[in-house]
Amino acid sequence: MDWLKLASFLIWLYILSVLRRGKLNFWYFMIGSVGMFVFSMVYIQPILTIPLTKAVTMVSGSIGKGLQMFEGYPEYAILFIKNTNGAISLIVDYECAGIIEMAAFFSLLVFFAVYTPVEKILVGISGGFYLFFANVLRLVVIGVIVAIFGNRAYYLAHTIVGRLIFYGLSMLLYYVVFTKAQIIRQKVGSFGYDNE
Repeated sequence: MDWLKLASFLIWLYILSVLRRGKLNFWYFMIGSVGMFVFSMVYIQPILTIPLTKAVTMVSGSIGKGLQMFEGYPEYAILFIKNTNGAISLIVDYECAGIIEMAAFFSLLVFFAVYTPVEKILVGISGGFYLFFANVLRLVVIGVIVAIFGNRAYYLAHTIVGRLIFYGLSMLLYYVVFTKAQIIRQKVGSFGYDNE
């Protein structure tokens, strides 16, 4: 199976080189981003999931403990929320850690032609921290809602409110990093917004 992954990776690199030489920028961006996302999920996700879930649990749990509403147990990747109806344990898995969203963001950024390599590194680091803390905020809000309203509020807090917060903040990041940057740096003839 490893030879199949390696062969797929080499074919992907070859296709990217052909698209780059052919100056097919759209296809280079699309195939590059999708391929990088897939390979990130295959190779990087298994390595980073456990440290990321522990970090998200630790930071969320620290905030919850400060609010005296819930506690985090990073060694088990669990948030323990006490409320008037009893208690509930929220398991932080790879979907809750934000690894999928981070992989998508980094994959798009690497092949986004608007930024220089140094800018991509700086934007990537900033965007990674932004997504991390957006996810922490999502988990804290879920924990607070469940702590106040009880176990029955879990579905609403997790499925609707938490996702609205995280994906709303993610859309803001995508707007600033991709859409706004593209608009500001575009040139039409001799006109452009960029000062360079």
